[in-house]
Amino acid sequence: MESTFSSPAEAALQRDAGAPGQLTPPEDLHRVYELERVAEFVRDLGCQRVALQFPDQLLGDAGAVAARLEGTTGSKMFILGDTAYGSCCVDVLGAEQAGAQALVHFGPACLSPPARPLPVAFVLGQRSVHLELCAKAFEAQNPDSKAPVVLLSEPACAHALEALATLLRPRYLDLLVSSPALPLTVGSCSPEPEPLERFGRRFPLAPGRCLEEYGAFYVGGSAASADLDLDPDLSRLLLGWAPGQPFFTCCPDTGQTQDEGVRAGRLRARRHYLVERARDARVVGLLAGTLGVARHQEALAHLRNLAQAAGKRSYVLALGRPTPPKLANFPEVDVFVLLACPLGALAPQPSGGFFRPVLAPCELEAACNPAWPPAGLAPHLTHYADLLPGSPFHVPLPPPDSELWDTPDVSLITGELRPPPVWKPSDDPGCLALTLRPQLELAESSPAALYLSSRSWQGLQPRLGQTPVTGAVSGRRGIAIAYEDEGSS
Repeated sequence: MESTFSSPAEAALQRDAGAPGQLTPPEDLHRVYELERVAEFVRDLGCQRVALQFPDQLLGDAGAVAARLEGTTGSKMFILGDTAYGSCCVDVLGAEQAGAQALVHFGPACLSPPARPLPVAFVLGQRSVHLELCAKAFEAQNPDSKAPVVLLSEPACAHALEALATLLRPRYLDLLVSSPALPLTVGSCSPEPEPLERFGRRFPLAPGRCLEEYGAFYVGGSAASADLDLDPDLSRLLLGWAPGQPFFTCCPDTGQTQDEGVRAGRLRARRHYLVERARDARVVGLLAGTLGVARHQEALAHLRNLAQAAGKRSYVLALGRPTPPKLANFPEVDVFVLLACPLGALAPQPSGGFFRPVLAPCELEAACNPAWPPAGLAPHLTHYADLLPGSPFHVPLPPPDSELWDTPDVSLITGELRPPPVWKPSDDPGCLALTLRPQLELAESSPAALYLSSRSWQGLQPRLGQTPVTGAVSGRRGIAIAYEDEGSS
C-alpha cells in the first residue's frame, strides 16, 4: 500500500538491484574500481572508518571491493547501497550514520558539492573505448579542420578523451578536451587560470573564447539503445548546449555516430511546454529531492519567493523519491517542481505516470520571474545553484513597482489572458495570509479550500449549531443485509 509520505515496504523488495553475484572478474577489480588510488586516498587521510557508496547496478561487486580495501588499508569499510533520493549524489547522511570519516563514491555521479564537509573520492569507472573507430567517426562528422569542437564523454569514458585528442590534434587545430569537475584537493593551486566549469565538467578555454562557439562530439551511450533521452547526463548537455552548434554522439564500442539536433529540439520544446504549464498554475508543489547537496535550503527559499512574487501558492513536500501514487495524494497542486541535483532533476519519468507535470527549478524561474530572458535567449540551467545570488546566471526579481509585473501575457495552452499577480513581493511573508471578506470576517485564503469548494461532493456536512441536541437512543442491530428488527424474506 502506498503511503502519502513514504514508499511502500514492498518497493524495496521489488526494485531491481542488479544481477546477483559478482559482476566484474576478480582480476579486473583493481583496474575497474581503481583500488590503488582509493587505498592511497584512505591512507593519506588516515581514516579508520570509510563508507563505500555503490549504485544498485554495481552492488554485486561491493563485497569483493570492500574486502580488498580492508585488507590493503586496514580500515573498516561500510557499504551504502540504498540512498534516499538518487545514487548519483553523495550520501553524506548515510555516511554520518555509519560514523565514517570519508566516503568513496563508485559509478555515475552528478559531482554536486555536498551540504556538509566530508572527504569524498569519486570512481567513475573505466569503460573500454575503441579509439581508432571513434577518431574515424569524428573525422567523418567534422570535415572542417578549423572548426572549434569540444570532446565530451560519459563519465566512464572520460579517461580516454586525452588519448583520442592525441590522435586528432595533428589535423584539428581548435580542439578542446573536457574533463569531469572532480573536487580539487585541499591546498592544491595552479598558476594556470581556473577553467570554466559547467555541466559537471571543466573546459580549459583560451582567453577571449566562450563555450557557445564550439560544437560537441560526445563519446558514450550504446548503439543497441537508440533512446538516449533516458540518460540525464546527456539530456542536460543537449538542453544547455548552444542551439546553433552541431552536437554528435558516438558509441565507444562501434564508432556509430548520430546527429542529436532533432532530439535536442524535442527536449527544448518539452521544456518550453512545462514553462507554460507553470505560468498557468495557481498552486505549486516544491518537492525536496535532495538533502545532501549544498545550498538546497537556500534554493528552497528562493523558489518559494518566486512563487509568492508571481501570485502563486507553494507547498513544500518531503516525500523521498517522487512516484505517481505519492503525488496523486495532492490533486489541488497544478505543477510540481523537483529540487534535486542536475541529474536527479532530469531523471527519466514514467510516460504518462504523473498526473501533474514535474518541472526543474529553472523552468519555475522562467515562469515566475518577468525579468528572465525570453525563450531562445535564456540558458537552460540544470543546477539550482546557478539561480541563486552569486551565480553569473542569477537574475534578481524586479522591484514591486516595475512595469514588468503588469505586462500582458497570453497562455499558449488555453489561449486566455493571464491576469497580473494579485500582490507583489513583500518582506513579511505572513502579512497577506488573511483576506478581508465583505461581512468583515477574516478567513485564511487557501487554494486547497477553494479546490474543495469546487467539488460536487465535499464530505459530510457537520451543521454545527444548527441541529437540536437530543438524547442518545439505541440503534439497529445486525448487518445491512439482515437487521434484527426486519422480518425474514
